[in-house]
Amino acid sequence: MRGTPGAARVHILCVAVCAGLCAGPALSEARTPWGTLALLAALHLACELAGRVPVLGSRLPVDAGSFLPVLIAAAFLLPPSAAVLVAVPGSLAGRVDRPPFAARRVWRTASLALTVGAASWTYAFLGGPATLGGPAGGTHPDLPYALLPACAAALVLSLVPAVLDGGILVTAERMAAGHAWRGLAAGSVGPHLVHALAGLMMAVLWRSPYGPVSALFVLLPMYISCWVFAQYHRRHAAHRATIRALVQAVDIKDGYTRGHSERVGRASELIARELGMDEARMEALRFAGILHDIGKLGVPTRVLRKDGPLTPEERAVIELHPEYGHEIVRGIGFLDEARAAILHHHERLDGSGYPYGLRGDEIPEFARVVAVADAFDAMTSTRSYRRGRPVPAAVEELVRCAGSQFDPVMVRALTRALDRHGWSAPANTVTSEEEPAGMPRQKGPGERPASGAPRRPGRPL
Repeated sequence: MRGTPGAARVHILCVAVCAGLCAGPALSEARTPWGTLALLAALHLACELAGRVPVLGSRLPVDAGSFLPVLIAAAFLLPPSAAVLVAVPGSLAGRVDRPPFAARRVWRTASLALTVGAASWTYAFLGGPATLGGPAGGTHPDLPYALLPACAAALVLSLVPAVLDGGILVTAERMAAGHAWRGLAAGSVGPHLVHALAGLMMAVLWRSPYGPVSALFVLLPMYISCWVFAQYHRRHAAHRATIRALVQAVDIKDGYTRGHSERVGRASELIARELGMDEARMEALRFAGILHDIGKLGVPTRVLRKDGPLTPEERAVIELHPEYGHEIVRGIGFLDEARAAILHHHERLDGSGYPYGLRGDEIPEFARVVAVADAFDAMTSTRSYRRGRPVPAAVEELVRCAGSQFDPVMVRALTRALDRHGWSAPANTVTSEEEPAGMPRQKGPGERPASGAPRRPGRPL
């Protein structure tokens, strides 16, 4: 446990000692149901090890939630002191990904064992074992009355780890006590209630005439549902990682836009919320705002970094970046409508925009949203050659150009969102070293340099 702070060691040791004391009666009593205990412990151990077994070159996608019902069933079927022991073999054998390995392994084993014991004590105190029915189906389970102690045990399964983990955050991470326990249990209560019902089904089947083998069938749907849920989150994490990689690539090539893309995504999401879009479209629109300038990757660096006025040919190259961006993201299926926004966010309602000169409703809805968000952030951001406008002044300029350049519906939606949520304009100024020399500035409609801000020599404004 080298490298673990002293206070954290004491906390881990105390939890381990408590877990050992709780398991003591099972080791000394002759009535401990060692057969049931061994079967459940072996099942939990098998579930832990399954994720480490290579199958066809990859590992089985076992999620921790898929075997939590085993521990809950143990809490329902065994005396509290025996239930504590079920989690020990699997927890000790489970994989630990980060150091300090010994401390993490001991902590996981002790905290999980103590949690299962606490849930079992709660279940026994509320008379839960009597509701399961007798061995081999001697009496029938009293299922309506079995729900209360099962739900109470699920609540304990959420609260005890939250209390213990909060102690680790205080002792090992030096987190303030006021923040350590905040929100730890809230997100786990719902899943634990679902797992408690699965554990209750396992316990009822275990005591039925069909025996322990029938209880295993409960794990299959739980395993599938947990795996699907985990895959969903992995896919979304992969989407976010893809977006971050693309944005970082643009930021490296064009430091002028650093932070701009994220803010355009946030403003686009505010507009979408005001328009009443569903969550899926709102997320796609946020991606569109974040990636609207991804086409700059296709613009030659010498043009982006040119120090001096752009020639008509160079400006024409710059104006190809929406089409470059559309080609870059064409094969990314989850972007969906966002691709149209990337292609058309420089179109104007009066047809004077680019790349295709679309008018009015010919411009996709997402593109009309991103156009407003892009112009708003450009006007409110401070640059080395001018100060950012105050939010009211930027909104006034958007309203003035609504109907000719911007969609009035989107402008009104942004105005309502700003009144409701406010806006934190970026405080940092981009230095001349950070600012690429050749990028024509994306200014707001009618924008002029702020009073006292010198024009950059030779730069188009």
